[in-house]
Amino acid sequence: MQRHSRQRLSPEQAFAKVLREVRKEKGLSQEELGFESGYHRTYIGMLERSLMNPTLRTILSVASALGIGAGELVQRVEAALGKGWKREAKGG
Repeated sequence: MQRHSRQRLSPEQAFAKVLREVRKEKGLSQEELGFESGYHRTYIGMLERSLMNPTLRTILSVASALGIGAGELVQRVEAALGKGWKREAKGG
């Protein structure tokens, strides 16, 4: 019998998951969130699919548009990552 290991999310995947959850909790479409935050809806979609890494400016703008603090958004990302996340060491 094979065990299924739970693969940990990357920070980008955790941000994407949290962003989508919060956006849906607030009842906003990607287009509405984009308009409120000053970004194009396709960029919001790319963030939600973890295709783009958000800058600090993006995190602040998106959190404000969602009506939550950037710290709360980051806390939710940390919770999604799980306890003890740290960057993998580079080989070589």
